[in-house]
Parts: sequence; structure tokens; C-alpha cells
Amino acid sequence: MDENVKLAMLKWPKVPHCYGWLALDARGAWRMLDERAQALKLAGDKIRHSALLAFINRNYVHDERGCWYFQNGPQRVYLQLEITPFVVHIDPALGWVLHTGEVLDKIDAVWLTEKGRLLLKSVDKIACLDDRDWINCLDQLSLSGEALSEEAFSHWLTEPDQNMRWHWRQQTLVVQAIHESEIAERFGFQLQPQPPI
Repeated sequence: MDENVKLAMLKWPKVPHCYGWLALDARGAWRMLDERAQALKLAGDKIRHSALLAFINRNYVHDERGCWYFQNGPQRVYLQLEITPFVVHIDPALGWVLHTGEVLDKIDAVWLTEKGRLLLKSVDKIACLDDRDWINCLDQLSLSGEALSEEAFSHWLTEPDQNMRWHWRQQTLVVQAIHESEIAERFGFQLQPQPPI
């Protein structure tokens, strides 16, 4: 967290928290939810300003309730998550890179949802793969020791078993099934933070 942010928190400790104005989509884009977007349940406008994006990424944390927020000076701006607190992309040179810019050196576990979304866990971070990078991951999956066909993949999504494996570098991990409705509870975060009662 930025030092000037820490100082602002000390100087103004009772600034009210903000809810509903910021979101993270399943492709790793920060989105501003103005009153119109909130009222019409729209995705909101992508934030494109590079300095603002870097500031949000550096000051992105969670509270004890599992609610993720961006510490904007003395104010917590709680955000809505489309699927997970992190979104991961594939970089040809660096490998797995979170939407915040952090590189994942080790993957501890892998899941697939019923909608075909790939989730990766690295230490205490759970991330959903940006769907635009899916094509680069297909050759990392095998089923019963064979290369994964499109038909076998579709069948596994409806009837998952323990025979799918994910291969990356020197790792081979069992691909586990998870329903998207179970992700937040399983990994201890809230998709739509609300003020505490």
C-alpha cells in the first residue's frame, strides 16, 4: 500500500466507506459504476487511465469479512467481483500474470467450472483465467492420459471426473470441478460487499 495512502488513513480515520461504485470483471478490467450503471445493472465503464489503474492495483486489499476494496486515500472503495478477486492472463515471457501485474511463480491447485472457466490457486490467491487466453491453455489439459478433444472437454463439463490433468512446466495437477455458485464461499470472499449491519 502506498505510504501517502497510509498517512491519509491515519489523518482521516472516520471517512465513510464507499459501496457499489467499482467492479472487477471476469477479464480483469476495473469498471466504474456510476448511478446510471448501478440503476440499470450495467457493467460500467472500463477505467483506462494508466496512472489510476496502477494506483488501484497497488492499493487493492481485503478486509476480515472477505470483502475486497481499493484504499483510496482515507476511503475504502469496496468493489463488486464478477467471479474472483483476481483474474489471470498468460504472458509469453512471464507466464501467469494477475490483472494487478503480479507474476504467479507456482500454481497449487486448478479447478474448472460448469461454464468452462479455469481457476488457478497460488498460495492465498484464487484467480479466474481471462477467457481470451483459454485457447493457449487447451494443450495443457489431458484426459485419461490423452490430449483433450473438444468433445471430451464438453462431456467433462457435464460429468466431471478425476481423470483430467493440467500440465504446466514441471507440474501436473488434478483438475477439480467446482460450480460457480460455490466459488466465493469456498475461497472466503464476497462478490457483492454490503455495509456491515
